[in-house]
Amino acid sequence: MYYPFFDSTWLIVLPGLLIAIWAQFKVKAAFSKYSKVASQSGMTGAMVARAMLDGAGLRDVPIYRAQGSLTDHYDPVKRTLNLSQDVYDSCSIAALGVAAHECGHAIQDLESYSPLKLRSAVVPMVSIGSNLSWPIFLMGIVFSWQPLLMAGIILFSLTVLFTLITLPVEFNASSRALLALESGNYLRGQELDGARKVLSAAALTYVAAALNAILQLLRLLALAGRHSRD
Repeated sequence: MYYPFFDSTWLIVLPGLLIAIWAQFKVKAAFSKYSKVASQSGMTGAMVARAMLDGAGLRDVPIYRAQGSLTDHYDPVKRTLNLSQDVYDSCSIAALGVAAHECGHAIQDLESYSPLKLRSAVVPMVSIGSNLSWPIFLMGIVFSWQPLLMAGIILFSLTVLFTLITLPVEFNASSRALLALESGNYLRGQELDGARKVLSAAALTYVAAALNAILQLLRLLALAGRHSRD
């Protein structure tokens, strides 16, 4: 009997899993380090976010506290900025960097930044694909039906596409954040370097996610190829 979860193809995804663990460690370490260093400006993450949004003409975008840690995000559907308590109420270098990054997404939305619009457009398809890809693929294994295997692979490819589209969205938001922090004089000198390290570490998690998705797709292709030969 063939067991798709226990075979050598797991070696394909192992490097991606290790990099993802390392990336999560890096971002948590960087945020922890610079969340203990207060900025000279004395402004909180919420204050900097409000100033950035207002300066961009986004006075109608509210800022809310989000539950949890590192749960900060901009919601393009509701047009709300959501900052975790560690960011909302903190005047640390890390908090200002994260808050500015999320404002970068709001400004992308205002300017109809193409990768952000594309990512938002594919979200419904990706949601369906991510939920159905593995069940359909495994049904193809069980019933030995190649069309089901290919359908599962195609659906999972949507997840890979999403992770690749996410990269320019996140990198651009970080670039906007650092530029705004410097031009607005919210962070200065070494403070700006600290924010850059926090955002760079966060960017690694998106790179790791893309790599994981690509390697998982390669694993599916390898499993399908092996099954077709059996």
